[in-house]
Amino acid sequence: MLELKKDAKDAVESDWGYSFLKNLIDSAKYKNRFRPLTNEEIVCLEKNGNQAQNWQHIFVSDPFNAALVRNCEFFGAVYIGALQEGFLEHEGLQLPLGLYNSAFSFSVIGDNTSLRNVRYLSHYIIGDRCLLFNIGQMTVTAAAKFGHGFIKADEDKAQRIWLETVNEMGGRNMLAFKDILPADGYFWTHFRQDEALQQRFVEMTDALYLPQEFTFGRIGEQSALTDTRIIKNVHIGPQAVVKGANKLENLTIQSSRAEPTHIGAGVELVDGIVGFQNRIEYDVKAIRFITGRNVHLEYGARFINSFVGPNSTIACCEVLSNLIFPFHEQHHNNSFLIATTVMGQSNIAAGATIGSNHNSRAADGEIFARRGFWPGLVTNFKHNSAFASFTLIAKGNYYAEMNITLPFCLISPSADPKIVQLFPGYWFKYNMYALARNAWKFHKRDKRKIKAQHIETDFMAPDTIEEIFNAIEALHAAINKETGEFHSLNAIEQRAAELDKGLHLELPNQINKGRALILKPAQGITLYRMVIKFYAGRALSELIVRFENEGKSLQESLEAIRQDYRPAERNWENAGGQLMSVNDRNALFEDIKNGSIDSWNTLHKHYDRLWEAYPQQKQWHGIDSLLRLFSMNIDGLDADFVKNFLTEIKRIALQFLDWAFESRQKDYTNPFRLITYRNAQELEKVTGKIEDNSFLNDYKESMTLLARTIDKLI
Repeated sequence: MLELKKDAKDAVESDWGYSFLKNLIDSAKYKNRFRPLTNEEIVCLEKNGNQAQNWQHIFVSDPFNAALVRNCEFFGAVYIGALQEGFLEHEGLQLPLGLYNSAFSFSVIGDNTSLRNVRYLSHYIIGDRCLLFNIGQMTVTAAAKFGHGFIKADEDKAQRIWLETVNEMGGRNMLAFKDILPADGYFWTHFRQDEALQQRFVEMTDALYLPQEFTFGRIGEQSALTDTRIIKNVHIGPQAVVKGANKLENLTIQSSRAEPTHIGAGVELVDGIVGFQNRIEYDVKAIRFITGRNVHLEYGARFINSFVGPNSTIACCEVLSNLIFPFHEQHHNNSFLIATTVMGQSNIAAGATIGSNHNSRAADGEIFARRGFWPGLVTNFKHNSAFASFTLIAKGNYYAEMNITLPFCLISPSADPKIVQLFPGYWFKYNMYALARNAWKFHKRDKRKIKAQHIETDFMAPDTIEEIFNAIEALHAAINKETGEFHSLNAIEQRAAELDKGLHLELPNQINKGRALILKPAQGITLYRMVIKFYAGRALSELIVRFENEGKSLQESLEAIRQDYRPAERNWENAGGQLMSVNDRNALFEDIKNGSIDSWNTLHKHYDRLWEAYPQQKQWHGIDSLLRLFSMNIDGLDADFVKNFLTEIKRIALQFLDWAFESRQKDYTNPFRLITYRNAQELEKVTGKIEDNSFLNDYKESMTLLARTIDKLI
């Protein structure tokens, strides 16, 4: 509602920001920096078409050239930094230093800025050497939160802005704040039964409110803002670029010299936290959201009530009420991702409809997908469903809820809509190139300068290995039940091809009111056991090398391993991309509730300490996996066993390498790949030679290095 106020010209001290501004100017940063205008400067300013409610409320910093201020209006208290002759240039736009054709109210303007055609700027602190050109409304209100979920002590709780992540009914909502990590979001949204923990999360967020930081809007030094209609209640970090945005409201846009953020044409962002080194452009609409570091939102994406982790790209699609861990790719139109937790390293194909969450009497359905979730073209799921790590889903409509517990499997429809086919271990034998290349490319594409959220990108890690152990147990029991006789795991491996020919195996509790037909289950067990062996062998060889580098012989190294061994943790949590044991997670929760961890910053330091300990935990988990696989104790880890075992690991490593080459080689030998090319030479010119594939060459080098290391050890 519009409000008429009288005597506005004399109401400087009654403005809500005046006392803050006065205290700011008296602070150590600005002390003695500004002075009143001289009479000569006032005459010059008025001659150049400038107006002020009261020139006594305008202060400047030396050196100040009054001739560089033209056709401007000043309301209330305004502090102007040094102004000298010169230019600022950004992407071909070169503008002289100074203030031109603009209106200012209750603001601090840094040194040597270029502000032109800023129609109204109020309650902002503009950093040094900033360029603002063709800006409409740029204001801050007394109730500004800058995208944060905290409230001030005297504010009503209803004024909080909650993100309704994971579940559209708001039962897993969370609060946004600067520097939030996906791990924080995961703990907040997925442990709702712990009311004391949830209350502490709110308290830790409210403690972030600092009046000196969150009263006026701030534009960081050397930022360029051009051709933007509305900027309201926004913090923008240094060296950010905002070019052609429609509306930015209630935001913190994090940016720095090392990790600048770019906001582009047609963008509308409301109620959010933008991470460092983001690119958000081409008509993106985002409301109530959080983005991690190095995130790209592009080409009309609609991003609402969602949190996406670092190194992710979302374009052309709708993403509503989601918690998404790092390395998520969703580039295509007609893709919907609604009400999910996706644990990263994921790729959503064109036409995927993960959005039919109205299966109950309310919109409260959810999807839970562990890392490596790859639904194919035009897949359609029914909420609630859950997927094991690295599930690849073939094109199709999946009419029933699913609880897929077999990792690294291919899910495909059958002629009977009540039957879903599961192909365990599919990735390893038939798509090893894509699986290994993904882990390789994650390292290549992690452009973050500060890796605040730690990320496990190896597809062989404690979380996936534990899933594999559970899958082997389930398949083993199902095979024995189906055949009516007991087969040891070794016997199943030896007779895998023969057994698979005669099996029609179904696994219970995978499909609601439907059936899960398992394709080649014996081969699946064989592939799963190969992966555990490789994982364990890699850990064993790393430990032996470590001890041998200390001058120990093989016998002495094995004795040291036997002495140092402790049973490893078997329950692991993927916390925003970082793996930690459930025991460590529970200890974190207790420390949060008892106040030992008293802030988000302190919690993040605890994540760092757990990450420092993780590589050694992972190695010992590998040793423990070896003992479990062979049903042996640590005393059985003698030289003869180790030599035989590592010899087998060398064979497995070379087999994985062959499968990676074979799965890529098919793209060169499949006759249908050639039909758009005149000959094989043209194909090579377009797609490159397989011999020049940088990933395959790196993968070959790593596997041959492991093989040479094993040769040296044995």
